[in-house]
Amino acid sequence: MGTEVRVPTLGESVTEATVATWFKKPGDRVAADEMLCELETDKVTVEVHAPVAGRLTEIVAPEGTTVGVAALLAQIGAAEAGDQPARDKTQKGARAEAGAGESKMIDVMVPALGESVSEATVSTWFKKPGDTVAQDEMLCELETDKVSVEVPAPASGVLAEILVTEGTTVAAGSKLALISTDGAAAAATPKAEAPKAAAPAPAPAPAAKKDVEDAPAAKKAMAEAGLDRDAVQGSGRDGRVMKEDVARAVAAATAPIAQAPAAPQPALPRQPVPADDAAREERVKMTRLRQTIARRLKEAQNTAAMLTTYNEVDMSGVMALRNEYKDAFEKKHGVKMGFMSFFVKACCHALKEVPEVNAEIDGTDIVYKNYVHMGVAVGTPSGLVVPVVRDADQMGFAQIEKKIAELGARARDGKLSMAEMQGGSFTISNGGVYGSLMSSPILNPPQSGILGMHKIQDRPVVEKGQIVIRPMMYLALSYDHRIVDGKGAVTFLVRVKEALEDPRRLLLDL
Repeated sequence: MGTEVRVPTLGESVTEATVATWFKKPGDRVAADEMLCELETDKVTVEVHAPVAGRLTEIVAPEGTTVGVAALLAQIGAAEAGDQPARDKTQKGARAEAGAGESKMIDVMVPALGESVSEATVSTWFKKPGDTVAQDEMLCELETDKVSVEVPAPASGVLAEILVTEGTTVAAGSKLALISTDGAAAAATPKAEAPKAAAPAPAPAPAAKKDVEDAPAAKKAMAEAGLDRDAVQGSGRDGRVMKEDVARAVAAATAPIAQAPAAPQPALPRQPVPADDAAREERVKMTRLRQTIARRLKEAQNTAAMLTTYNEVDMSGVMALRNEYKDAFEKKHGVKMGFMSFFVKACCHALKEVPEVNAEIDGTDIVYKNYVHMGVAVGTPSGLVVPVVRDADQMGFAQIEKKIAELGARARDGKLSMAEMQGGSFTISNGGVYGSLMSSPILNPPQSGILGMHKIQDRPVVEKGQIVIRPMMYLALSYDHRIVDGKGAVTFLVRVKEALEDPRRLLLDL
């Protein structure tokens, strides 16, 4: 009795696919997990692997056939005596030939990168081919637009091969490396075999490209779009053109028209630098995080009608309350009482009165948030990140201080997850910790407001006709004038000022 090869799960809301390519024919020997064919759905290309080793006895669904989930694709029969698929022999190496035992190769894959993140850059490999690795030991680090992602070893063994070098961009689910669980076999061959495996790879491409059969759906799409085959770069096996390749080619053909108005946007070209100055310069590629920060800040300036209003606050009340209770607070809650919890509470209080500052624009709609997910900007060695304190309006002072301390530490260590930086409805940025006296913060899209805190400085102020010295802080609220009017912005900032100058108002909800 043979083993059935069936259509795997295709993803949410996808119920059928087209058989694009068979890489084996009836009678061919196959190894377990060897790719048999590719299926093409409306959204992605799906690889189908052999569930067992043996011989492909029958192909039930030929190329071009539309199949549903779990439909029968092929049958695999038992291998004949002495059969040994070539791929198995390569992986098992010399020890398998000698009968000393089999070597099993484990794939190291790119982990899930988080919502809306589809690719990452391999920043650092901590191991090299031939190194022994323990299960869960960190192999490499990936850098996404927002966070760094560690890739641990899925099993103990020897790192047999690194498939993706540092600096390469990879998609979620891509293969990064191979680990051999047969340490002796892998350690004996990695350095000798790696060049052999790498060298032949480019060679077949030109020959294969001539007679490779493109996916049926891709042919149809090229005909409908009037595209020549040579105008489409294939991403399938051996340069085979897939449906998504045609979509990319069509998009590229129309992009210059859509992007024409943006032509003057690039920055001024760099002026020529004298040779002696150039020799003393250092050119470093921007990290993906820094590129994202630059892009998002510029998008905020280009999209929102951004305006900033200013005020100042006398911090005497908060400082006196903090000095009186900080020891008892830390003793009871195990965390220091800082100024940030007062600002978070004051902002939550003001956002209830001016809800448009906590809202966002979605097309022609305004989305009002009946919660406060407070973003707290944190400077790290890699750049600015904004972890989110979720439901801050429902937290007490101690909970807020603990959460901010935890997120700040994780941010500086590069350990924040994607979920911890998403969904913020309002942001607080504290430039005062670096000595900033006054600034205009830039919005964190799609949010409509951001509060800038600054340095506390003793200044002369007039109280009841007398000049007195008070610890003063300038506050800045940048807001999106498309949704927040000047009256609302000023009212918000005044309410924050009142709550900070008399913290008792927060207890009485005044």
